[in-house]
Amino acid sequence: ILKIKLLQGTSSMSQSDEYQKHHYVPQWYQQKFMLPGEHQLFYLNLRPDYFYDPRGVGHVDRALNRWGSKKCFFEKNLYTTKIKGFAPKDIEKYFFGAIDAKGKPATGYFERFNYPPEDWKTYMEELLVYMSAQKLRTPKGLSFLGSKIGDMNKNAVLKAMLKWSRIFCAIWMEGVWQIADASESNTKFIVSDHPVTVYNRECGPRSEWCRGSNDPDIWLQGTHTIFPLSLEKILILTNLS
Repeated sequence: ILKIKLLQGTSSMSQSDEYQKHHYVPQWYQQKFMLPGEHQLFYLNLRPDYFYDPRGVGHVDRALNRWGSKKCFFEKNLYTTKIKGFAPKDIEKYFFGAIDAKGKPATGYFERFNYPPEDWKTYMEELLVYMSAQKLRTPKGLSFLGSKIGDMNKNAVLKAMLKWSRIFCAIWMEGVWQIADASESNTKFIVSDHPVTVYNRECGPRSEWCRGSNDPDIWLQGTHTIFPLSLEKILILTNLS
C-alpha cells in the first residue's frame, strides 16, 4: 500500500492525457492533505521498481518522492473499457466525473460539520455515493470486486463496478457516525492509495478477511470504515448491527 504526507508543486493535467491518466484517488482529494501554500505530497512507494542503468547495473528506484497530485495515484487507461454502449473514456469522464463533482462539496461539508446540521441529508447521500465508488475504484478495490464476481477480466470488473458502485451505502447510512479532530495534534492524517479503509479488531493481519485485496466486510459486527476528510478531520462509520 502506498502512503503519503504533505509538501509542494503541481500543474494541471494536459488535455492530451486528461482521459488516459486515470486517478483512482482524485487530485482534488489529494490536495486536501497538503499544508497551506504547499503543492506536493511526500509519496512513499512500499514496493519501488528495480531498473538497470545504461551500464547494466541494477538499482532500486527511490521509495520516497515529492510529487504533485498529477503524478500520484493514477494508472493509464485504468477505466478504459470495451463495454458495449460505452466509449473508452466514458467511465472516467462521465461516471466518475459526476460522482467527484458531488463528492467534493459533500466531503467539504462534513469536514466543516457543525451541530445542529443544515442540508445534511443531501450531502450525506452524496458523500456515501462518493465513498462507495472510491472504495471500488482503486486497484485494490477492482481486484477485490473481481474476486467476488469470479472474473478478473477487465471489462467484466468495470461492468460490475458500474452496477454495484453504491453497494456499501445502506449499511454506512445506518451505522454510528463519528468525526474525529486532529487540529490540536502535531500529527495529522494522511491519504493512501486506498483511502476508504476498513478495520475490525477481530480480524488481525493474518486473518482470511485481510489477505490479498480483501478487507473485513463492512457488515461484520464492530467493523469501522475509516475515511480521512482532510489533514485534520476523519470520518469513522461503525457497524453495530
